[in-house]
Amino acid sequence: MTDKKYVIGVDGGNSKTDYFLFDMQGDFIDHIHAGTCSHERFSDGYASAYRVMNENIQLLLARNQLTMDHVATGAFGLAGADLPSQKASLCEIVERIGFARYALDNDSFLGIKAGSDKGFGVCSINGSGTCTGGISPSGKRLQVGGMGSELFGDEAGGYYLARKVLRAVYDYYYRSGPKTSMTDPVMELLQIPDKEAFAEATMDYVLARSLPNTELMQIMFSAADQGDRAAIGIIDNTAKQLAQSTVGCMHNLDFGTDVDVILAGSVWVKAESPLLFEKYADYVEQLTRHRCHFVILQVPPATGAVLWALELAWGRPVDSEIRRNIIDTIMHL
Repeated sequence: MTDKKYVIGVDGGNSKTDYFLFDMQGDFIDHIHAGTCSHERFSDGYASAYRVMNENIQLLLARNQLTMDHVATGAFGLAGADLPSQKASLCEIVERIGFARYALDNDSFLGIKAGSDKGFGVCSINGSGTCTGGISPSGKRLQVGGMGSELFGDEAGGYYLARKVLRAVYDYYYRSGPKTSMTDPVMELLQIPDKEAFAEATMDYVLARSLPNTELMQIMFSAADQGDRAAIGIIDNTAKQLAQSTVGCMHNLDFGTDVDVILAGSVWVKAESPLLFEKYADYVEQLTRHRCHFVILQVPPATGAVLWALELAWGRPVDSEIRRNIIDTIMHL
């Protein structure tokens, strides 16, 4: 019988994946940074998701003279783990790789483990896309949204906001929308010569998925800070939708009075204007009975995968000193 002395944490996004190997004392052993493992990014779906994850995990172990027999637990935060059927298929993959004890869920849950020293709370993701995940003190988990559809309140994230900026300009040109100071900067950024060329040019960007989302959001936030009505309307709607998902997640889980709310993703973390957060916090306060402590996630979400794996192995929260050491290690890789 082999002693199980190691844990593996995996943060699998739509473009990249981090695989971490730590020992049971919370000491760093090894790390692989690789491409996506998301089944949604492969033509053969789950088959390639298994192949890619297995190859990288076996490499991580083999180059440290280890096998799966040495691994106590794993934790996986995976993009595309949204619906119960998807999570079931991904669990089958993880078990096929050789994990007997593991946690697996959408990558939004990693923000909670990384950002709250309690190990529970709600994480609002506002990056290229959006998702809300919650873990209650009793360990219950709930995901709200994250399917990339307004049907589920996914009205945030860089891709969505960029399209709303284009919509505001189109509304001004053709749909009796308010005049907006975003018009000239958008036309210059996208090199669109005139109003008549706007529809075809923007559709080309959208279909090619080549919109400069960051620059379009910068135009939006700058216009809003100057009082532009259309830009403020976009931000207000997104703040409200994010708040409704956050509070809905809280109210469907068994939280006490105080809740840590972790804000993760590039739009939250790199926001050049405080307006979105201010409106979001106001809406949250209006909608909930809980006292919320907002934390902008400044550490890599992958930290949450390692902490979660150790927590599962230990059967209790990770000690504060070890937690700090893990965070410092991953931040300086």
